Amino acid sequence: MKQFKKKSLDELCVNTIRMLSIDAIQKADSGHPGLPLGAAPMAYLLWTRFLKHNPKNPKWYDRDRFVLSAGHGSMLLYSLLHLTGYAIPMAQVKQFRQWGSITPGHPESELTPGVETTTGPLGQGFANGVGMAIAEAYLAARYNHPGFNIIDHYTYGIVSDGDLMEGVASEAASLAGHLQLGKLIYFYDNNHITLSASTHLSFTEDRKKRFDAYGWHTQVVDDGNNLGAIETAIETARRVTNKPSLILVKTIIGYGSPHKQNTFEAHGSPLGEEEVKLTKQNLDWPEKPTFYIPPKVGDFFRKAITRGNQEEKKWHATVNAYAKKYPKLAKEFRQLMKGELQKDWDENIPIFSTDAKGIATRDASEKVMQAINPSLPGFIGGSADLNTSTKTALINFGNFESPKRAAGDLQGSVDGGWNYAGRNIFYGIREHAMGAISNGLATVGGIIPFAATFLVFSDYMRPPIRLAALMKLQVIYVFTHDSIALGEDGPTHQPVEQLASLRAIPNLIVIRPADANETAVAWKIAIEERHNPVALILTRQKVPTLDRNEFASAKGLSQGAYILSDAPKGKPDIILIATGSEVSLIVAAKQKLHAKKISVRIVSMPSWELFEAQSQKYRDSVLPPSVKARLSIEAGVSQGWERYVGDNGDMISVEDFGASAPGPIVMQKYGFTVENVCKRALALIKKIKK
Repeated sequence: MKQFKKKSLDELCVNTIRMLSIDAIQKADSGHPGLPLGAAPMAYLLWTRFLKHNPKNPKWYDRDRFVLSAGHGSMLLYSLLHLTGYAIPMAQVKQFRQWGSITPGHPESELTPGVETTTGPLGQGFANGVGMAIAEAYLAARYNHPGFNIIDHYTYGIVSDGDLMEGVASEAASLAGHLQLGKLIYFYDNNHITLSASTHLSFTEDRKKRFDAYGWHTQVVDDGNNLGAIETAIETARRVTNKPSLILVKTIIGYGSPHKQNTFEAHGSPLGEEEVKLTKQNLDWPEKPTFYIPPKVGDFFRKAITRGNQEEKKWHATVNAYAKKYPKLAKEFRQLMKGELQKDWDENIPIFSTDAKGIATRDASEKVMQAINPSLPGFIGGSADLNTSTKTALINFGNFESPKRAAGDLQGSVDGGWNYAGRNIFYGIREHAMGAISNGLATVGGIIPFAATFLVFSDYMRPPIRLAALMKLQVIYVFTHDSIALGEDGPTHQPVEQLASLRAIPNLIVIRPADANETAVAWKIAIEERHNPVALILTRQKVPTLDRNEFASAKGLSQGAYILSDAPKGKPDIILIATGSEVSLIVAAKQKLHAKKISVRIVSMPSWELFEAQSQKYRDSVLPPSVKARLSIEAGVSQGWERYVGDNGDMISVEDFGASAPGPIVMQKYGFTVENVCKRALALIKKIKK
């Protein structure tokens, strides 16, 4: 084996990270070597001298969080996790990007111990980290007392040129600066190279001045290999308590590769066997064996286990002492850490009285939120500047805002004032960041974030909704103004395809309740669903509150679809299926069809996902295969309904964009009337009888 020249332990450690990374990428013949080669020094320094973590307990609650927003550089993170003692054995490092491994191409939090959030779609991790920092500030404000800082950790991250180009990072950075999140520290891997070109072709703004303008504390490190300068920058950033920090580190992408460093060729493709060999020679590293870890390097990195155990043990002692002095808060805190709900958290959920005029489901949702909030200390969220429309302000629970910035300024606050213990987050008009920040909040554990906007603007949030579903995070989306019935704002604000779009996302539970009592049940499901995001789809307009003495209990919503009212002897000529505000149409249509001697079963189907989770026996009991005449009614595109109406069924839907007019007129023009439901039902029965 080729012997090293005499090098410092720091240099050996940095190069170990680099070589593990490029060996794994080369073995996989797939991956991104540029970032691990260039960013290894700052990552090494952070992980060995500053990051508070316990490799033997990756979920320790008061650990520092590390986000690799530039998720394409995942081998950098896997190398660090392996070296510091997480449950990432060398066999898994060698299986990078292979079927069944826990070292996938981009970091996945549900798969790999020590990965805090799933990253790769650029900008998402940046915003996730803002959510993590908000959670830390909120929890510290709620639970810490003098001498008992039971929540006291930082959120660190590595972000790239690509992250900073994405709009979601700009939205999140703007909000983070406004909120003065002093425990958020990002390293900007400033190498001026993207996947296909130099940033000189597309990204020439002054990034430092931009973040200065956002209200961030910024520093520049001119040499990404200068560990002393990086260490000083981190120490300085940690002392700045009223601003998030961006450390702009000038790195060389693909550092050490003789022919590919500082070129886009190092970004997204393996170096190649010959270039790996030359890189090792250039950095005075042995060519064989691959995946080599010098013994003293391994020993040094594994000290993280001892440090982590000691830190966690010390923390538990503090929490135990805290529990003696503040037993009620400690009990609440421990429940929150475990993700447990308080006993009888739902006892105040209202039961809504029968009302023919009814109430908008957004208004029913508001009443439910106010009822459950006092018993849910982790319930926190907000809207995209739409509290008065989405009805999601938590009254008497304050606004989440930097006390330093907002001191003496209570204008616009929800009763309770401004402070980090407030539960109303004013996201501003930043739907994309709101979604990604909510994901960051949810990763912390015990926090139940909600995010609200109009259904049509869920399109702005689709990337983080998809990632929440991929990570199986408990995020609750409150989407109001759910159809063309919203009226005069017109087609730009009237959702048509959004329901189908959301239903297409695996693991996302979409619920469109029919009335106030279904809305109450929907909220109960959303709070108790700990492992999947839930989207509540709510009306702006009033809908009748059904008489549950006449119709089946709203608890049937938990099964996704249920028989609201059956045909005589359970033998229908036709089944009418609807969701949301259209359920009142099939209720009225049944009465008219009954007068024509037509036997009708009406089915409320608020959630396809919950229905699909039921047994085949139950699903067949609601939609018997023998009944071919089935008509679905929903004010959105018909896509997907064919699975429930079958080959012989029919659908009343919206296959074009809406129109600007009063809501009732728009619904009438698009065929959402009792008369049209009856007409289409009779035509369908006649067709099938032929």
